[in-house]
Amino acid sequence: MLQCNLLQSNLTQGRNSRVWIFDLDDTLHNASAHIFPVMNRAMTQYIMDKLELDESAAHGLRQHYWRIYGATLKGLMRHHGTDPQHFLHETHTLKDLPDMVLQVKRLRHMLQSLSGRKLVFTNAPRNYALRVLDLMGIGDCFELIFSVESTKFHAKPSLRGFQMLLKTIKVKASDCVMLEDNLPALMTAKRLGMRTIWVTKKPQKPNFVDYRLNDVLALTHLKL
Repeated sequence: MLQCNLLQSNLTQGRNSRVWIFDLDDTLHNASAHIFPVMNRAMTQYIMDKLELDESAAHGLRQHYWRIYGATLKGLMRHHGTDPQHFLHETHTLKDLPDMVLQVKRLRHMLQSLSGRKLVFTNAPRNYALRVLDLMGIGDCFELIFSVESTKFHAKPSLRGFQMLLKTIKVKASDCVMLEDNLPALMTAKRLGMRTIWVTKKPQKPNFVDYRLNDVLALTHLKL
């Protein structure tokens, strides 16, 4: 009987020691519907103003840096000396954000039902992330919001940003489960030894993705 109790205790402890790492935009909520179009226009306008480019060239440069670095900001900092704080303020201060965030029913219940630690790891600035989580009513479900400022602007999929996160939360990568819509970020997570979950409606998954979910709520039905 004692042996059975010890086994059950070890199993429970294993579940409780799991660390759930959630991306924010297009993982915990649908940012593509209303937020990203506005944000992308703001980034293009910022590049037009600061680099004196026309709209087509600025749009192309923004996309180029996103493809190369996984974040437009990293390219602007590396090649143009852009002030990251100014860029983030100008592009993420969305006055109409309350009308742009789409609510996800049962998300709070799902998060509360997960055993283990839960945190958000986002390339967005902290103020924006906190606003979105507050509007969704789930901010208190997470022990940590690890924003792009937390990584010293080494945004996902940068290995350095992931390493900073692991050092901050003092866990091994093998204890972590990463939920993301972005494949390059999941590739870095897998390289480090995390389990990876791709949140997407695309039918096929690459081999560095352990599981694919249509939406984050489907995590309820996943047996890890």
